[in-house]
Amino acid sequence: MTRKVEFSEAIMSLYTQKESNIRKTFVLFTIFLIAVIGIGWVFSQIYGNPTILFFAVILSILMSVISYWYSDKIVIKMHRAKLVDRETNRELYNIVENLSITAGLPIPKIYIIEDSSPNAFATGRNPEHSVIAVTTGLIEQLDRSELEGVLAHELSHIGNYDMLFSTVIVVLVGFISLIADWFMRSVLWGGMRGRDNNKEGGNAGSILFVIGIILAVLSPIIATLIQLAISRKREFLADASGALLTRYPEGLANALQKISKNSAPIATLNNATSHLWISDPHGRKFSRAAKLFMTHPPIEERIKALKGMKV
Repeated sequence: MTRKVEFSEAIMSLYTQKESNIRKTFVLFTIFLIAVIGIGWVFSQIYGNPTILFFAVILSILMSVISYWYSDKIVIKMHRAKLVDRETNRELYNIVENLSITAGLPIPKIYIIEDSSPNAFATGRNPEHSVIAVTTGLIEQLDRSELEGVLAHELSHIGNYDMLFSTVIVVLVGFISLIADWFMRSVLWGGMRGRDNNKEGGNAGSILFVIGIILAVLSPIIATLIQLAISRKREFLADASGALLTRYPEGLANALQKISKNSAPIATLNNATSHLWISDPHGRKFSRAAKLFMTHPPIEERIKALKGMKV
C-alpha cells in the first residue's frame, strides 16, 4: 500500500513540471549548439580548414530552427498520415475533444495512419500546434475505454511538453550522427592525406586526429543512449499522467496488453521516430541485458506500474 501511495505522489509531482520540461528543451538546444560547434572546431583543426567550423555553426543553427518549427510536419509526412475531423471520424474526434477539455488543452490535430499494427504517437512544438496520430489497427482492436487510455497517454505527452523535447531529439541526434558519419567516411576515403603531409600538424595534429576519431565513434552512440533513456522515462510519466486524466488506469493497462500481443512492425517504420510511439513500432523483444537500447520500458513493467496506481 505504501508503495502505491508513493508512486501516485511522485507522479503527481512530476505531472506539474511542464515549465521544467520547456526549460529542459531549450537547455538541450544550447547543449546541442555547443556540442556541434565543439565538434566542428576539432574537425577544422584536424583538416586545417576553419571553414568547417563556420559551416558547423550555420548548420547547427539551421537544424535547431527546422527541428523546432517543422519537426511535426516532417514526422507526419514520414508516416503518410491522413488528417481527420469530426465529420470523417466522429467517435475518435469526440474522445480526443472530451479528453482535451478535461486536461485543459487545445484540441490537437488528429491523424490516422493506415496500418494494422495498433500504435499511436503525439508530436508538435506546443499544445497549440500539437498532433496525435493513431493507426487503423489501434482503432479496430481496442474498445472505447482502452482507446481513451491510449489517447489520454498521448495528450499527457502534449500537456507535459514531452513531444517537443522528443521530436527535437529526432532531428538533433540524427544530425550529430550525420556529422560523425561524414568524418569517418573522409578518413576511409583518404581525406586526411593532406593533413598528414602538413608538417605544421606534428604531435598536436596526431592527437587531434585521435580525438576526432573518438568523437566520431562515441558521439552518435552517447546521443542515442541519451535519447533512449529520455524516451523510457517519459513513457512511464505519460502512462501515469494519462491514467490520472481518465481516472481509470485499467483502460491503458488493458490497451498495452493488447498492443503487446500484436508485435508486427509499423509499415512506415523509421528508427529516428521509434521513441515517439506508445509502443516500440519494431515489435522487438529485448532481453534484460539489452535494456539500454530500448526506446520504451518493458510493457510488463508499465502495466504493473499502472495497476499499482491509486487514483
